[in-house]
Amino acid sequence: MDWQALLNTLIQWATNTGVKIIIALIIMFISFKIINAVAKKIIKKAEKKHADKTIFQTLAYVLKIGLKIVVIICLIGYLGIDTSGLTALIASLGVGIGLAVNGALSNLAGGVLIILTRPFKIDDYIEALGYSGTVIDIHITNTKLLTPDNKVIYLPNGTLSNAEIVNYSEKDLRRVDFMFSIGYGDNFEKAKQIITDICVAHELVLKDPQPFVRVKEHGSSSINITARAWVKNADYWTVYFDIMENVKKAFDKEGIEIPFNQLDVTIKNK
Repeated sequence: MDWQALLNTLIQWATNTGVKIIIALIIMFISFKIINAVAKKIIKKAEKKHADKTIFQTLAYVLKIGLKIVVIICLIGYLGIDTSGLTALIASLGVGIGLAVNGALSNLAGGVLIILTRPFKIDDYIEALGYSGTVIDIHITNTKLLTPDNKVIYLPNGTLSNAEIVNYSEKDLRRVDFMFSIGYGDNFEKAKQIITDICVAHELVLKDPQPFVRVKEHGSSSINITARAWVKNADYWTVYFDIMENVKKAFDKEGIEIPFNQLDVTIKNK
């Protein structure tokens, strides 16, 4: 073996192809950094101008991936590799992968449909597919929810776009519904007045529409009183818990009984 010839070949490769590879890697690293920075800048600029966060974040993500693919293809061409063959290979792989991942294509179409129809946006609180939480990201194939107990749920966009979605954040106001039960021996007019006074006195309950309090039904062991109060969306749970606690305290103070299930057992001596 001619070691000198081998050494000369290695030196020639290092000074030509090796240098090109190093330059390509450096360009790729710098380009990826710039692309990531541009994508983040687009999102921040959109937030400052109070633009639609959902659309800009999704577009920034797609732009980032697309530009990175373009950079890689250009660098492959710079290294002297025939990109026409690579393009044909990518196209063939795309067809094969498309046939193999029909579900993924469905999710892709679902993501486009969600972005266009806008049943929800980032930061909305929704309920869908048996889960509820705050939308923290909308990718092209899935949507991320953050649940109140800090779990992240990934919902496939294909299924989500065809599912029933409850959006709790779309409207500024929400109605808080209550059901209070009292005994048949208690004064239901007095109970209604207590509930009404508590709702009206709460500073977060809106005065228009006014709180609604009426007897809903005569239950098997109780009179059931329904109460409805309108609040701002962000105040829903604060009002709900406050009124539930205040009504219980007021009922105890006024001697109004809240019935509970009981079982009466009679023993007969033979």
